[in-house]
Amino acid sequence: MSSRVLVAEDDPKQAEVIRLYLEDEGHTVAVVHDGLDALAQARAERPDLLVLDVMLPGMDGLDVCRALRTESDVLVLVLTARASEYDLLRGLDLGADDYLTKPYRPRELVARVRTLLRRGRSGPRTGPGAVLRAGDLVVDPTRHEVHVDGRPVECTHAEFALLEVFAAQPGRAFTRGRLLELTRGTDAYVTTRIIDVHVLNLRRKIERDPARPTRLVTVYGVGYKLTDAAG
Repeated sequence: MSSRVLVAEDDPKQAEVIRLYLEDEGHTVAVVHDGLDALAQARAERPDLLVLDVMLPGMDGLDVCRALRTESDVLVLVLTARASEYDLLRGLDLGADDYLTKPYRPRELVARVRTLLRRGRSGPRTGPGAVLRAGDLVVDPTRHEVHVDGRPVECTHAEFALLEVFAAQPGRAFTRGRLLELTRGTDAYVTTRIIDVHVLNLRRKIERDPARPTRLVTVYGVGYKLTDAAG
């Protein structure tokens, strides 16, 4: 299915390569070369997905992501030359759904876009009206809402998909590989490291003390599970 993709990349040659590959995939692609134009175009055109370079003139890509997340749930794939854990956490915490570290292969980017769009279009896996509960944590797949102790929690698409899997079977321990398969399909370009990043971000949102989690806990030698305990 064709989607509208906005590419924000300051390197004209790289932007053209991305455009050609995505158009070959059947998408309608618009290209901008600075952050201010990216924000304006995203607001005006409301694309299905934004491919967003971090190092943009005019306005940093992360600032673009932060601004959009206050008003839109557009899927965001961040392109970054920064590979440190802090930078990855920062990008995902600001609302990016996925990241790709430069240099990358164009086909890898296309695979990430395909996975994000497929996940963004998929409906609730638990059936209409099925609200998931684990203690005082409530996940509503139909409304795409999360509440903890009555407090609304804002989650990215990726975080919500992960939390939905956990909440559907509280108490069950999932390996990172299984979580990757359930939330991202068979995308060979994604590593289990992204599960750890999303879990860290979710803990910051649903735990009273993220350093000592009681809801989303580590099962050593296995992976993670969601408990019925309060955060």
